[in-house]
Amino acid sequence: MENMDQTVIATSLPAMALDLGTDPVTLKLAFTSYLLSLAVFIPVSGWTADRFGARTIFQLAMLVFTLGSIGCGMAQSLTSLIVFRMLQGVGGAMMVPVARLIILRLVPRSEMLTALAYLTMPALIGPVVGPPLGGFITTYWHWRWIFWINVPVCLLGLVLAFLYLPLVRDAHRERLDWLGFILTATALSSLLFGVTLIGRASVSWSLTLGLLMIGSVIAWLYMRHAKRTAHPILDLTLLATPTFQSGVVGGGLFRIGIGALPFLLPLLLQLGFGFTPFQSGSLTFAAAAGAIAMKTTAQPILGRFGFRRVLIANGIASAMFMAASGLFTATTAPIIMLAVLLAGGFLRSLQFTALNAITFADIEPKRLSAASSLASVAQQLSSSLGVSIAAFVLEAAQHWRGETALRTDDFAIAFAVLSVISALSVLVHAGLTPEAGNDLIPRPR
Repeated sequence: MENMDQTVIATSLPAMALDLGTDPVTLKLAFTSYLLSLAVFIPVSGWTADRFGARTIFQLAMLVFTLGSIGCGMAQSLTSLIVFRMLQGVGGAMMVPVARLIILRLVPRSEMLTALAYLTMPALIGPVVGPPLGGFITTYWHWRWIFWINVPVCLLGLVLAFLYLPLVRDAHRERLDWLGFILTATALSSLLFGVTLIGRASVSWSLTLGLLMIGSVIAWLYMRHAKRTAHPILDLTLLATPTFQSGVVGGGLFRIGIGALPFLLPLLLQLGFGFTPFQSGSLTFAAAAGAIAMKTTAQPILGRFGFRRVLIANGIASAMFMAASGLFTATTAPIIMLAVLLAGGFLRSLQFTALNAITFADIEPKRLSAASSLASVAQQLSSSLGVSIAAFVLEAAQHWRGETALRTDDFAIAFAVLSVISALSVLVHAGLTPEAGNDLIPRPR
């Protein structure tokens, strides 16, 4: 439900912008406001799951997410859409981290890689169904229904969670770090809003710089606070573990580039090439189809070459395929676009599977909640930053040319910039030992 919602919105951005009286690039706020809400509330996901039980929090999260979806479908302005997207983010902040926490607590280490690969497979159904479904609804119905279809999905999810999800709790839970929560929420919201406003002609540079400075100062205050607190809400000492650092820092750089892909690609196909939303969605679903195809090959590939070599080689290849998307033109054959997106989706999914596993390879069981929260925050920050950078590059290209309309050349620049950022992730992975994560790969008996 959550992944389908994000991909559906990407396909429908131009139609939503027309209906709400704004431009598609400005609608990046609908992306970043959701990601902002995720980043703010994910830190408490581990604590709430330990305190009230994973199943209870998971069901509550689905309910909040669906209420936000109903509000988005009824939104009459960009402001109301942003508010309800943030409500969706509160629910989304609890779903994935809590589900992953259950896997990390219950599955043996030798089966962790397979379990995490399976955990992502249902989420990949969303990107497969989302683009063509969103395109069909937007083209032949109305974009508001892309939010309202979450209601029956939520009702089914509530029942299945009650029947099958274990009520996992931590018997030795600690008190919530309220001061840390306030500091991280303020710092993250200020920084993300500041990044989002960069390049907006309607917003003064003083406001943008003020938000970035406030966020930076409060982030520094939190780091001082975390050093003096026994159980900080975001435990930064986890970054001293090489495998966790590789997954969070290196994975963050990789996600900055990849996180902008659902934002850039539909805009290129619809605004640049004149595709209908349905045509755009029917083409972009190939990336998710390639991702699902990878799941059966991840374990043999990692077992053959090891995490370090896969993360480096596959990271470079993934960045190259992303840059190739920026070379599409109106005359490019759809079959070529399909092949590039299919291969790119396969490679990115392999990278994500390796990153999800290596991140928690050397984390002690008692620190899994803290590690899951910190890793999830980093992931959402990276995705939000990627969308903001992509929008900034597009806006800067428009400003440089003195025009208000986007051109296909602008998208080529944006894809190139973000692919370079993703490729920088391999510099972090190069610090891993060749044996890193080997105990996560099951060996033949």
